[in-house]
Amino acid sequence: MDRLHSDPSLLVCPDFMSEPYRISRASLVTPTNTEAQAAETLRVVWVTTNNALCTQWQQQVAEDEQLRAEQQRQAEDETERQQQALRLEEEATKADEKKKNRSKHSIIPVRPRPDTTDDAALVSDFALRKIDKGQYVELYYWTNIGLQDVHSSYRTRDDEGMVPTTGEDGSTVWVNAGGTKPSAGVIADRNLSVVDFAQAVLHMIAALEEHDWTNQRVTMLARFWGAIMLHRYWNSTDSIAQPKGAWDISIIDEAALLRTFDRVFRDMRHRELREDRPGAKIFL
Repeated sequence: MDRLHSDPSLLVCPDFMSEPYRISRASLVTPTNTEAQAAETLRVVWVTTNNALCTQWQQQVAEDEQLRAEQQRQAEDETERQQQALRLEEEATKADEKKKNRSKHSIIPVRPRPDTTDDAALVSDFALRKIDKGQYVELYYWTNIGLQDVHSSYRTRDDEGMVPTTGEDGSTVWVNAGGTKPSAGVIADRNLSVVDFAQAVLHMIAALEEHDWTNQRVTMLARFWGAIMLHRYWNSTDSIAQPKGAWDISIIDEAALLRTFDRVFRDMRHRELREDRPGAKIFL
């Protein structure tokens, strides 16, 4: 069935008695059928045909409407499918980002800051005895690693073990065994990382104050460590020559630093040239 392109109900039945339809009428005129009857026959045929076309048109319109509805439904389904796929992709991206950056997405409880004023760092007995006697002790014991080392060994240590040692007046005193043994993993001050050094300074200053060091000495050390962290050679690994005798270590000798830097640089160049040219004499 051919598709209709216009609504046949809008058509007007022509006048079949008019001149344009004379030949159509003539073909239907017989001795028993007048011209008027022929025109009526043509009108009946046109009306019957038009009614059939109107029925076809209505059916076509209904089918077109159903097709448009189906196409719209499919388009909406496709849009929903794409949006769902996009949401799943975004959720997967967010989940992956949360896994990579757990700290940023960790849940923060709604509560005031916990009171930590009574929390005391557990420091090695060996380091505290050194502090108490005013002797040198490595900063390592006040780094996070050093404090964790004390915590990990605290439960396995025999706290009741006592060993004899010589007091400042020469007498024999009994002290905790842990206070006479340095840590097996102690790191020299010169080998501490920048972060470990900065962590240890604050803890050690507090320890000095708790063990009744004079304000002048504590201030001197605090200024010394502060000057190191503010100095342009803060990250330098060059050796620093230390003269004999007592002096205020918070005052950095720039001339000594330059001389030391020059000496270390020359030594480094000597080593490099010897490696490049074994057996050659080098003059700098």
